[in-house]
Amino acid sequence: MRRSEINAALLRATETLERWHWSLPAWGSWTAADFAAHPEASAYHQLGWDVTDFGSDRFAECGLVLFCLRNGIVDIEGERTYAEKLLFVGEGQVTPTHRHAAKMEDIINRAGGDLVIEFAATDADGNVLAEDVTVPVDGLPRRLAAWEPLVLQPGQSVTIRTGLYHRFYGRKGGGPVLVGEVSQVNDDNSDNFFLEPIGRFAAIEEDEPALRPLWNEGVS
Repeated sequence: MRRSEINAALLRATETLERWHWSLPAWGSWTAADFAAHPEASAYHQLGWDVTDFGSDRFAECGLVLFCLRNGIVDIEGERTYAEKLLFVGEGQVTPTHRHAAKMEDIINRAGGDLVIEFAATDADGNVLAEDVTVPVDGLPRRLAAWEPLVLQPGQSVTIRTGLYHRFYGRKGGGPVLVGEVSQVNDDNSDNFFLEPIGRFAAIEEDEPALRPLWNEGVS
């Protein structure tokens, strides 16, 4: 991705937050210089902004903007055992099929359009199965065929258990979606297993100064 694309995506995300009256912590607007001046903030784990096209070079069709609000580190006594994120999902913008080996998560449609999620079960080796899956939607079991779309309207949520493949996107015609994620500790370096061989983080072409640093650029 070009840095200018990332900057534009961050501005759109900020506008979304303003529209739906969500506020970030003070460090949500920090520059790289601000983080350098407050090295204690760098002790936090994978917090802050994350913009990726998953190596697709088609961000509008395959990409995601995230902001990680809190997160722990596995196996460190006294650390958080949970994480929280905001996800900014464009209309028709797909987050590719993936699963997690360690993390269970709740995905919550916080505001905006409808969020569509598709699921598939796997065997012990991670191979996709054609069988039905059952997921809790607002705590109530919902049985779905493999890859059957589940539509979450604003306020609705689904629990995604470990090992379950899933992909999601904003329903076309409904506009962008502000999504919340509440989960067990999150590690984007080691606990994303994609169905297709793609990249988790974007390669960046520096065509203008960064509006905000991304956490995987070393600020957290």
